[in-house]
Amino acid sequence: MKKRIYQKYIAIVLAVAVTAGLFTAPAKAAGEASLKINAAAAILVDADSGKVLFEQNADNVLGIASMTKMMTEYLLLEAVKEGKVKWDQQYSVSEPVHKLSHDRNLSNVPLRADGTYNVRELYEAMTIYSANAATIALAEVIGGSEGNFVKMMNDKAEKLGLKDYKFVNSSGLNNRDYKGMHPEGTGAEDENVMSAKATAKLAFHLLKDYPEVLETTSIPRKEFRPGTDDVIKMENWNWMLPELVFKYPGVDGLKTGTTDFAGYCFTGTATRDGKRFITVVMDAKNASGKGDYKARFDETRKMFDYAFTNYSKAEILPADYAIKGKKSLDVIKGKEDKVNIRTKNPVSMVIKNGEKDNYKPVLVLDKKKLNSKGELTAPVKKGEVVGYVTLEAKNGDKAAFLTEKGQGSVTSPVIATENVDKANWFVLMMGGIGGFFADLWGSIVSGIKGLF
Repeated sequence: MKKRIYQKYIAIVLAVAVTAGLFTAPAKAAGEASLKINAAAAILVDADSGKVLFEQNADNVLGIASMTKMMTEYLLLEAVKEGKVKWDQQYSVSEPVHKLSHDRNLSNVPLRADGTYNVRELYEAMTIYSANAATIALAEVIGGSEGNFVKMMNDKAEKLGLKDYKFVNSSGLNNRDYKGMHPEGTGAEDENVMSAKATAKLAFHLLKDYPEVLETTSIPRKEFRPGTDDVIKMENWNWMLPELVFKYPGVDGLKTGTTDFAGYCFTGTATRDGKRFITVVMDAKNASGKGDYKARFDETRKMFDYAFTNYSKAEILPADYAIKGKKSLDVIKGKEDKVNIRTKNPVSMVIKNGEKDNYKPVLVLDKKKLNSKGELTAPVKKGEVVGYVTLEAKNGDKAAFLTEKGQGSVTSPVIATENVDKANWFVLMMGGIGGFFADLWGSIVSGIKGLF
């Protein structure tokens, strides 16, 4: 009885400890257990393919603060591309936006109640200075109201294949900071939340679909409304930009975020030597276990150093590669009974330095083109796709990607290297007759053997 009580007590203590965050899931990386990030969650991915190189509690749903603005950026750039919004389009300030813009406890550029502002200057204020009221203004431009825009945010997240997310406003503020003016359909205490993996996936899509965002996220300093009484000097909150205090070579984005709920967060991206990586840290801590501005950049620096030092893109398979043991396929009803097959394109992937030989090709044939015996049926055309080849680690480890398209980036179609024409009717007839007599003879032989 005492033993059962003791076991229950231990279970309760462990449950409380896990809930309180005293135990964290082990960091996962491509063979690198020593990389430990002082944050509630973190992830490192290749920006080209979306291959996950390191993750730590990456599926935990946490506060994202102003990293939310990446979704607002995405929807604005999409609206501009589709011609629904123009950069020089004028915006007249609504009362909620006016009031919020003058709250200097928040990151803001003050907006006049009777003023008009164009979309581009509001976008720059949001992207460079994380201006919250300017962000809400853009939400009103795109969605008509912030409440409608929030629906658009959640709909877009679903279409992008994000998991573990909830958007309740366009800015990333705590809804309570709206002082009763929070978006319709949301609660006064609601918060924007995502996992580190979902945040990285949003950044991945933003960079893939609208790379021009980097033209603005990379601006270290700019004046809002220069030459007017309302001029504000904006310094980018991304202090890892090469011109700012925690400079890192190649950093040109992407978005910071800080609230009491979310802690110190940062989605970063950097490019160097033809490589680009995306990082996310959520609720970053310093060596003393406390969150601060520097901590999120220090932890990001660890991942960038690790990525740029240890990873490179390598061609694992060349084009016109013949898979060992499967250099050809059998063909029936053709002038030839075999056809050679090869890879159409080279297959490359971001891998750890020196690990090229750790991968092997895996051939996947198109079953719709094969009969039950695994044979093609003539005619077969040169260049016809008969399947694809992908890569697999020899130790059985599977690479993780943010998207299915990313997974597809490390494959190549496998094609027939020559034509195999269909045999003429006489050859087919003779083949059929031969087959008939062969089957008949086989039956006779079997029958005779049965007599003895």
